[in-house]
Amino acid sequence: MKILLIGNTGQVGWELQRALAPLGQVIAVDYPDIDLADIDNTRGWVQRTRPDVIVNAAAYTAVDKAETETGLARAINATAPGVLAEEAANIGAALIHYSTDFVFDGQKGSEYLEDDPPNPLGAYGQTKLEGELAIEQVGAASITLRTAWVYSTRRPSFVTKVLGWARTFPQLRIVTDQVGCPTWCRMLAEATAQVIAMGGEHLAPWLRERRGIYHLAGDGGASRYEWAQAILKYDPKKEEHTATAILPAKTADFPTPARRPAYSVLNCDKFAHTFGLRLPPWEEALKMALAP
Repeated sequence: MKILLIGNTGQVGWELQRALAPLGQVIAVDYPDIDLADIDNTRGWVQRTRPDVIVNAAAYTAVDKAETETGLARAINATAPGVLAEEAANIGAALIHYSTDFVFDGQKGSEYLEDDPPNPLGAYGQTKLEGELAIEQVGAASITLRTAWVYSTRRPSFVTKVLGWARTFPQLRIVTDQVGCPTWCRMLAEATAQVIAMGGEHLAPWLRERRGIYHLAGDGGASRYEWAQAILKYDPKKEEHTATAILPAKTADFPTPARRPAYSVLNCDKFAHTFGLRLPPWEEALKMALAP
């Protein structure tokens, strides 16, 4: 099997390059070698490599900068996924793409299902939603995996930030009014690899029968405050902490250009029923991620 992995230097992509390796030849590329803002460049990579499956782990993820760089965000998050779907369809390949909980406004007050109406609060969520729709319109052998609050211990993330803050400041102030699904990038990558392995030699027709949008995130929900508490609890080097307390705060205390959904817990039952897989409870995954 030949796999074109786009975005291999990011949080998920770094893990994907390793998780996908046992499945076949992995052609791993990232910017500037591939430029998703350049349609011809993007098409060229698929046409030259002719993979069996494209895994697109690249995105414009600067949520606040997207408010002023909307054109660039749209090119990478909306136009490029549609182009990848078209090229996948042209060569009979499968496509796996990642989206985000930011397609929702966070006002539902309970777990979001795949068919709940999206209502992005900012340019990042809007462009990611447009990417979902572009893929759906092509009708290729594709699945889009909406995930949330992705973190790594190898790349900058909320987890690494909290660990750094705890070693720098006497107190941390973390918001209690944002609730989501902390998702360890390694678990997301491994689940992706398992799906590809299930399809095997007949991945494209197999995935076409299951095509669509799925939620895939750490099981359960937590506020950022609860998440930060758990990060410090499971930090194997607590003796390095300067911080002696985590204080609750509100999102309004930290104004940002882009609004965040207040409650964006994703229900992942559809993915579990279709593929027989579910990510572990978020706190169990965090323990594993932080284990020495």
